[in-house]
Amino acid sequence: MNQQLAKELGLKINQVEEIIKLIDEGNTIPFIARYRKEATGGASDEVLRDFDERLKYLRNLEERKGEIVRIIDEQGKLTEELRAEIEAATVLQRLEDLYRPYKQKKRTRATIAKEKGLEPLALILLGTEDKTTTALEAAAPFVNMEAEKEELNVPTPEAALEGANDILAEMFSDDATYRSYIREFYIKNGRMITKATKPTEQSVYEMYYDYSEPVAKMPGHRILAVNRGEKEEWLKAGIDAGSDTIQNWLVEQVCLKINPSFDERLTLAAEDALKRLILPSIEREVRNWLTERAEVEAISVFGKNTKPLLMQAPVMNVKVLAIDPGYRTGCKVAVLDETGKMMDYKTIYPTEPRNDIEGSQKTLKMLIEQYDVDIVSIGNGTGSRETEKVVADLLKTLEKQVYYTIVSEAGASVYSASKLATEEYPDLDVSIRGAISIGRRLQDPLAELVKIDPKSIGVGQYQHDLNQKQLDETLKNVVEDCVNNVGVDLNMATPSLLKYVSGINETIAKNIVAYRDENGRFKSRKELKKVKRLGDKAFEQCAGFLRIREGAEPLDNTAVHPESYDLAKRLMTSIGYGSKDLKKGSLNDIEDKLMSHTAANSIKAAIVQMAEQLEVGTLTLTDIVAELKKPGRDPREDMPKPVFRSDVLSFDDLADGMELLGTVRNVVDFGAFVDIGVKTDGLVHVSQLADKFVKNPMEVVSVGDVVKVRIIGIDKDRKKISLSMKGLK
Repeated sequence: MNQQLAKELGLKINQVEEIIKLIDEGNTIPFIARYRKEATGGASDEVLRDFDERLKYLRNLEERKGEIVRIIDEQGKLTEELRAEIEAATVLQRLEDLYRPYKQKKRTRATIAKEKGLEPLALILLGTEDKTTTALEAAAPFVNMEAEKEELNVPTPEAALEGANDILAEMFSDDATYRSYIREFYIKNGRMITKATKPTEQSVYEMYYDYSEPVAKMPGHRILAVNRGEKEEWLKAGIDAGSDTIQNWLVEQVCLKINPSFDERLTLAAEDALKRLILPSIEREVRNWLTERAEVEAISVFGKNTKPLLMQAPVMNVKVLAIDPGYRTGCKVAVLDETGKMMDYKTIYPTEPRNDIEGSQKTLKMLIEQYDVDIVSIGNGTGSRETEKVVADLLKTLEKQVYYTIVSEAGASVYSASKLATEEYPDLDVSIRGAISIGRRLQDPLAELVKIDPKSIGVGQYQHDLNQKQLDETLKNVVEDCVNNVGVDLNMATPSLLKYVSGINETIAKNIVAYRDENGRFKSRKELKKVKRLGDKAFEQCAGFLRIREGAEPLDNTAVHPESYDLAKRLMTSIGYGSKDLKKGSLNDIEDKLMSHTAANSIKAAIVQMAEQLEVGTLTLTDIVAELKKPGRDPREDMPKPVFRSDVLSFDDLADGMELLGTVRNVVDFGAFVDIGVKTDGLVHVSQLADKFVKNPMEVVSVGDVVKVRIIGIDKDRKKISLSMKGLK
């Protein structure tokens, strides 16, 4: 197993052993990725997640092997050859194929025939060396009219042969070699065929009303679309792999070196096995395999889209006026200070049916001037288009330069009606909570989005059709990696954010906040040990990811783990820093001092020398140097900033050839959806993403990217916009 993991993931055997040991000791993936780099060789959290998932699969495989060997052995049918085949299996499907003949079955035609005593006849037809006996002659001794139960009587040789046929058909169906070959044939040569169940009616599945595509080339999003079309009873789908070819192959296999007079019986049994047992079963298996593959791809896309969304650059130290647009009930407005605390809220009615534009602008102007607002954040839901125009027109009249931006409000309504939102704002209307969420998404996307089920933040496809357990686990891992990569302010974080920190569960997160409420700000990381249920192991796992600003120990505001504080201080002392230097701020010249101290000609060489001197690994020392150079650095600083606007476009303003800046809102198999400032996101098809061939859109763009696009098509009736990024930088 270790060798297989090493080969699949490109790791050394000793790394595999160390990673397994660390996982089995209860260490989290973020902790291992960040603080055990010497053991893992610097493996990333993505590699470690894959490792953990694969380890679970292989361990499950080994456990299943043992279970199958035990069951077959108890039946007295385990041979050394079969045991070797089971032990050699590398995938669960192969294992289940080998186990299939020994699995307890419901009462079938074959089991009834066996009850009639016809299994020996089936074996005679399959393997006799007697080249002269006919099938009827072989069947004659099995005629039995005096069974205890009438239904077990075998009245004629023909009836005996029919029973033997049933036994042979099930034997052929259960043969692991036959099933494996036919399954692979289906995958390599099969075509998915779809037909409409209601061909005269329109639906979103019209392209599949009379559709055919090779199974091997069918992309995940089309597989999921066909599945949904079937579920909603718009389509009938099946796989055509050329049953005649498969039948000829199977007949050839079962008739090899057999008495030629039995060929007809074996051919009939093979045909029956294919039509009644093998092909329906294999088609289901291949359809399931296609669906599982598509789900894995879709879940991966969801995770890869979620990460950049959560890692969007925060717009810090700004006062925000946030608007949750609406029609009949008006637009809810919330004003937030630089920390996200709500200072005021109002309701305005610039949209239908009231159309109180003048009154709405008067209220907005008053709030902007009273609270010295820097940015207006508008949700992109119902009424967004009209609200945006009202805001843009108002901003032109102000003396202060104020910009606005459109924020995705996907999931805001889910949050605002949640138990968490009720606990945070028990006295506020649901829609006001939505406005607060829209504003905070601009100020700190990660802290706000962790409050929402990741499935509700609008960056996937077919999320409700996917394996929900796998999707939840993947998205939880993505959120966990993002939170721990950024780090969390221990004195400001909510339980929603804290519960994703390595080593902290929901209960401990609430206990941390309760301790903070009762005792005031945390003054050091050590104080965490006083929190109820936060023991030594949890402290080890979480301490490095929690930050304390302006604490007594400046290292508490870095990603340096407490276990390495002594090492960090020895490093600083060795190269000439005093104990108070880190309190003054970042050690910007630490790399120069290192190179000077070691007389090395590169920082890499300097770290190698210093690591030897301090008797520590180079990967650990590299991380410590980076943290001391920029303590408390937020990795999101490098991510694209939101597009701030001062004017508004309408659908009618658009024209072919127009070049615009936009924000990538979602990336799917077939392209990327880009917000260009109108209500409808435009689609950049995968063929239009770059001047070169692009197989996977994620090679070129990520959610949150700010990109330049050109309009290449406008469908005003269907409100669709086609965009291109070709030839643009």
